[in-house]
Amino acid sequence: MSKEQGVVERDVAAVAAWLARPPETESVARFKPGPGIQKLALRFDIDKLRQALDDCTRDQDYMGGMQEEGFAALPLTQRPGQREWSENDLSGRYWLRADERYLEEPREDFVDEAAFSELVPAYNGTYFEQVHADLTERFPIGRMRILSKGLYNCNSWHRDPEPRIHIPIVSNPGSLFVVNHHVTHLPADGSVYFTDTRGYHTALNGGLYPRVHIVAAIPWKPSQ
Repeated sequence: MSKEQGVVERDVAAVAAWLARPPETESVARFKPGPGIQKLALRFDIDKLRQALDDCTRDQDYMGGMQEEGFAALPLTQRPGQREWSENDLSGRYWLRADERYLEEPREDFVDEAAFSELVPAYNGTYFEQVHADLTERFPIGRMRILSKGLYNCNSWHRDPEPRIHIPIVSNPGSLFVVNHHVTHLPADGSVYFTDTRGYHTALNGGLYPRVHIVAAIPWKPSQ
């Protein structure tokens, strides 16, 4: 047998072995913990979350794009007395490798997460006030935003200076979160997730409906 024939046979045998095992198609619609993403014990009432979302978006517009488009944000916390938000306030510092050089480069300016210490007054008395209170009882919380991702849409593959808390409000089975090499679905059932977004990550919505999360930053010493 020639070396080339041996390589062919090994490949054929490997593919045959893989095909002999049927693919697993059920667990992909559930949360699977892994490095960089874990479920907390804390839970919220999903019906109250959705009602608060409906009430607030009826009166407040998303910033940074329309809900059906790529990146849309609704700030829930602010700097004391803040009245205006810059584009940098809505996104902030991140790093990515943008091209075939594979060179990591910074984008945008650092945001002082700890400065976003108060709930936007418009949300006083809403269920989001309770969410903010329960989170700040446990963790230092910076920017807390409602982030909407339209259907068939994906964020950049990047890393942030700090980890984040995710609370899905509206989701679908095609909505996935990826941290480094771990990918999972985050159901919108009131669960709360720690995501170590200091590692490379992305959020994607491969479903037919928008995906809406509360995302709260945990202030962390910035990486350089």
